[in-house]
Amino acid sequence: MKKSSTKTRIRYSETDQMGVVYHGNYAQFFELGRTEWLRSLGVTYKDMEISGIMLPVISLSCNFIKSALYDDVLTIHTILKKKPMVKIEFDYEIKNQSDELICTGNTVLAFMNRKTMKPARCPDYLLEGLGY
Repeated sequence: MKKSSTKTRIRYSETDQMGVVYHGNYAQFFELGRTEWLRSLGVTYKDMEISGIMLPVISLSCNFIKSALYDDVLTIHTILKKKPMVKIEFDYEIKNQSDELICTGNTVLAFMNRKTMKPARCPDYLLEGLGY
């Protein structure tokens, strides 16, 4: 399925007193991966919202394997799990600059009509961008 990768450098403000990335930041890393995954298809969250589609996260999991540290350069690999319908599901692998696996994760998001706040189908332009 469709995969993309993006890099980020760990800032001091993302770490605790030990210089280790605070666990709550991984949700933001996953979001960075998703937004860049969409951008690689020529779509942005902003475009989707303007067209009336919202994408709330309905599930998030993260498995920590190794600590990420201040000034590490992380690569976030974002992988679409299956054809999106009313939900879209991603797997993640985050690796450091030495290609060591830092964590794996998964998120599920729901397509939602912005006006009615009810579930919606995946937009056709996204399916077309994925080759469906």
